[in-house]
Amino acid sequence: MTFATADLYDKHEEKLQVTTPMFNDYGGKKNFSGSISTVKVFEDNSLVRGALEESGEGRVLVVDGAGSLRCALVGDMLAELGKNNGWQGIIVFGCIRDSAVIANIDIGLKALNSNPRKSVKKGVGDRDIAVTFADVTFNPGDYVYADADGIVLSAEKLT
Repeated sequence: MTFATADLYDKHEEKLQVTTPMFNDYGGKKNFSGSISTVKVFEDNSLVRGALEESGEGRVLVVDGAGSLRCALVGDMLAELGKNNGWQGIIVFGCIRDSAVIANIDIGLKALNSNPRKSVKKGVGDRDIAVTFADVTFNPGDYVYADADGIVLSAEKLT
């Protein structure tokens, strides 16, 4: 599927939410889109792993890590797991690690930054709830479109 977020915005402005520009591209796939699934955690990536172990079915996992920069919520092993299980991308409101390896994995991955510190593993957090960050609300089942220009959200599929 080929799209540009700028073109989607021009055509569907009234239907879209646009995130505040704060994310960096880390994955090998720069354009990605899909239905949203969410995880809300704080410095614990257990639920992130749990989600990526499931069949992604072309979805995008949105990880609300509360914007913490103190540890990574996704590394190369989880990025590879997501790719292998059919996830199109991951958006992390927090950090990732293993950025050089992730750059060669065919999955979309946007995050605030990278940090070599791994997260704790306590299994605490929420799945598939509405999460709000970057001036938008990510609702499970809605659609996200991401490319080098940014991230847009729609309640309906656009492409």
